[in-house]
Amino acid sequence: MNASHPLSDHQIHIVKQTIPLLESAGTAITEHFYARLFGHHPELQDIFNMSNQRSGRQQFALFSAIAAYAKNIENLDVLHAAVERIANKHTSLRVLPEHYPIVGEHLIATLKELAPDVFTAEVESAWTAAYVLLANVFIGREEDIYKNNANKNGGWEGGRNFKLVEKRIESELVKSLIFEPVDGAAVCDYQPGQYLGIKLNIPGQDYEEIRQYSLSDKPNGVSYRISVKREILGTPGIVSNFLHDGLRLGDTVELRAPVGDFFYQNRNTATVLISAGVGLTPMQSVLETIAATNNDEPVFYLHACESVEQHSFRRRNLELGNVTNLCLHTWYKNDHSEQKNIHHGFMDLLGISDELPLAHGNFYLCGPLPFMQFAKQQLLTLGVDSNRVHYEVFGPHEDF
Repeated sequence: MNASHPLSDHQIHIVKQTIPLLESAGTAITEHFYARLFGHHPELQDIFNMSNQRSGRQQFALFSAIAAYAKNIENLDVLHAAVERIANKHTSLRVLPEHYPIVGEHLIATLKELAPDVFTAEVESAWTAAYVLLANVFIGREEDIYKNNANKNGGWEGGRNFKLVEKRIESELVKSLIFEPVDGAAVCDYQPGQYLGIKLNIPGQDYEEIRQYSLSDKPNGVSYRISVKREILGTPGIVSNFLHDGLRLGDTVELRAPVGDFFYQNRNTATVLISAGVGLTPMQSVLETIAATNNDEPVFYLHACESVEQHSFRRRNLELGNVTNLCLHTWYKNDHSEQKNIHHGFMDLLGISDELPLAHGNFYLCGPLPFMQFAKQQLLTLGVDSNRVHYEVFGPHEDF
């Protein structure tokens, strides 16, 4: 699997002919693939988020990516945004070039095992070439990201040890954690909205856990702050809850340098931040950055959460509203306050549409996927160009 040349027209035709097979098999392909992969290489469970495996989110994301690739194999530019998002995530997981042949071997073997009559030697050859082509795209982009982070002032490649120096309660369910490097050297800046990877060895767990958390403050060259929600539904929150309860001041963790394709783009135009729940963490980084740069363009921050008790950074943002060109609107599910710009129920953008820069503003979304789908549809209905709507998905890559 070392071919790197473009696919022939015949190979493209063969791959596209297998699309109905992929779609009829659905996530059975990726479920079989992951079972096979981890059966032969259990050490890779140190890289993959096993909570997403158990929930089925990772299998669905991989199936969607395979199907999208097959459909657009002759025009990979269509997949640029997806490649960028996935490549950034891969670097936070420390995916390396040597991992790709392993994945390719088990992907091709999965297709052969699930459809032996259809997956002839000719089809196998075409899919092998297609996989190598895509793998080389990811390897090249990920190498660029690794090098870029290593060459920054205060940057690094791979893991770097940090110690927890402060924990701060932000709301009923959210705590902020501040980390400083053990070596005492500078840390690299990042784009507001990006995230970092954190690797943990949690007592009672068979494998290392790697998760991504959005940075929730402006860059300062000295430390990093993440803000983590306590999960109350068990296994999916094992890492977040360990950060809340198990990690102590002075404890050391391994951090991966900040990455991410979702970030604030200062285009000298109005900015609208739209979040729900803990989706406010990247928005807080954007907001703190704008406040520090004395940007004269208007900023709108629209946030939805269960109640005032679960509203993180509420007091801080009220303070920022006094010194920046900032307009706050908040929707509480369980609060009927009559205060100005405090609303009840689901976020209703139509009700404040006359205030929003619909014709020229940049809109940033982060929160649960159904919330972002709901908010984006409102924006499109109000006439906002989809190119001005940017979003961050927590977890495996998903489009909407």
